[in-house]
Amino acid sequence: MTMPETLGLSPAVVLPVSLLFGLMIGSFLNVVIYRLPLQLSAAWKRDARDFLGLEPDPHPHRVNIVFPASHCPKCGAAVKPWHNIPLLSYLLLRGRCASCAAPISLQYPLVELACALMTTFVIYHFGLTAQGVLALLFSWSLLALTGIDFNEQLLPDNITLPLLWLGLLINLNNTFTSLDSAVLGAVLGYMSLWWIFWLFKLLTGKEGMGHGDFKLLAALGAWLGWQQLLLIILLSSLVGAVVGIALILIAGRDRQVPIPFGPYLATAGWIALLWGEQLTSRYLSLFG
Repeated sequence: MTMPETLGLSPAVVLPVSLLFGLMIGSFLNVVIYRLPLQLSAAWKRDARDFLGLEPDPHPHRVNIVFPASHCPKCGAAVKPWHNIPLLSYLLLRGRCASCAAPISLQYPLVELACALMTTFVIYHFGLTAQGVLALLFSWSLLALTGIDFNEQLLPDNITLPLLWLGLLINLNNTFTSLDSAVLGAVLGYMSLWWIFWLFKLLTGKEGMGHGDFKLLAALGAWLGWQQLLLIILLSSLVGAVVGIALILIAGRDRQVPIPFGPYLATAGWIALLWGEQLTSRYLSLFG
């Protein structure tokens, strides 16, 4: 496969730059993954106190994506710029805070590395095109949702709903699929998991997944069309089952502890973005 449009630049230049750019975006996504749930939690607490008629919290926890500056959660020391170089700083610091030697979560280099690889794959697949830029936004959003859901079992509306509406808007021009396919994808994506949710709840009395999963699959359907939904559900279920069993057997995870489904949906959606048509065609050729 040859690389698509590169604006006259050599792939030997475009791909390494894409890798470095992906590392920087991954560093920002780590901030989103850590701080967005804190920001939402603080807002929910303010709203709850207001609804109950309570006095405002005299010492509110103020946090957003840009404030306060990066610091160690253990000792509070500010992270110096040369200690905040994506991936490299983690390796040089050997995974520990420069001030107090507290361990730094492995999440940080993993997200940076994953973002760098995803960015490079997307640019290689779509080139330096408008479609490629949109595919990058899609990929980065899925990575942020994966990290948040893995940590908090939460898929924030702040990301899923804009992703859903953007998917419908960009497909007005058939960017990734037709508008008809995108609208049906959004509706069927939401309703398919909605029915599974209520059927499982009626049979077991338990909630098998969160409503954020419905919205995420609706967003994937809006971007990629209803034709990719079955592939996404099958891939996510397969990966989720394998990882879940491995966590129970190898890591000794408690079977009663819920496992978030969002990361598997996001992974399957990203695979479908790049290779969905090829996978579907191969499946049909084998079993059609």
